[in-house]
Amino acid sequence: MTQTSNPFGQVLVALVTPMTADGEVDWPSVEKHMDSVITSGADGIVVTGTTGETSTLTDAEKIRLVEVGKDVAAGRAKIITGGGSNETAHAIELYKASEKAGADGIMIVTPYYNKPTQAGILTHFRLVADATDLPVILYDIPGRTGVPIKYETILRLAKHPNILAVKDAKGDFSEVSRVLNQTDLMYFSGDDANVLPHLAIGATGLIGVTANIAAAPYRTIIDAVNRGDLAAATAQHKKLEPLVRATMTHVPGTIAAKYILHGLGRISSPRVRLPLVGPEEWEAAIIEDELSLVRDVEGVDFSNFRPDRNAAAGGALPKVHGTTR
Repeated sequence: MTQTSNPFGQVLVALVTPMTADGEVDWPSVEKHMDSVITSGADGIVVTGTTGETSTLTDAEKIRLVEVGKDVAAGRAKIITGGGSNETAHAIELYKASEKAGADGIMIVTPYYNKPTQAGILTHFRLVADATDLPVILYDIPGRTGVPIKYETILRLAKHPNILAVKDAKGDFSEVSRVLNQTDLMYFSGDDANVLPHLAIGATGLIGVTANIAAAPYRTIIDAVNRGDLAAATAQHKKLEPLVRATMTHVPGTIAAKYILHGLGRISSPRVRLPLVGPEEWEAAIIEDELSLVRDVEGVDFSNFRPDRNAAAGGALPKVHGTTR
């Protein structure tokens, strides 16, 4: 096995897509938020991923997010396009367009809903990876797609020259260790609560939702692990725990992240697109209770937190619908 250089970065933010109150993409807020997370320490941004509401973005919006990301990053961070499609031909088209728009890499999710066999998953990933010269991250998230990428399939995919990494939201640490032992694949933690455990067994970095709110502590964790300082990494992990819990455990991470970012004054609206809706009163109350436990997290001052449950309520129907070709 040969050591592969990392073309993605280590602190990758699974970026929310800021929207206006009527559900249209708020492009000024997008630019402001991208610049904020990069300034706070992110060296990679994943646009149009799960957290970016890829399922309800149009193809034109997805491509523009790549273009805007490249302009805002200006070489400071890599722009990775996520999402894709559960139709292989559509996924190929999207990733080709993303490459043309300037993406630095692509993250391919396991085809969802149609529940392909492992042979179908293998073929899907190979054909998409064949269609681009960009480095590829496989996104293994069976809780959303309905099927895992099995160990044997990952080993076969690792032989493809463009497939360099896995985003793991499966949480099988023994499998991660086996793959790391037998391939040159890089692993990125796709579960905010397990970032430090992933790094401790050899992962390269993270693709995080909570990093939308606080990227700086993840930079600190990565830098500490890189220099072998587990105590410093653990200290940051502990400080982040209530913020991660608030963001990731009560409603989908997209919803909570937008609710929190809006309450901090960082985005203009907490709106999400249907079928997602903002937190109900009792969910918002739990999130706020969790946030009251956050202490000394770099880059976040909750003394100025002003949540707006009314602004977050419900979901939006945009003027132009869906991911269409």
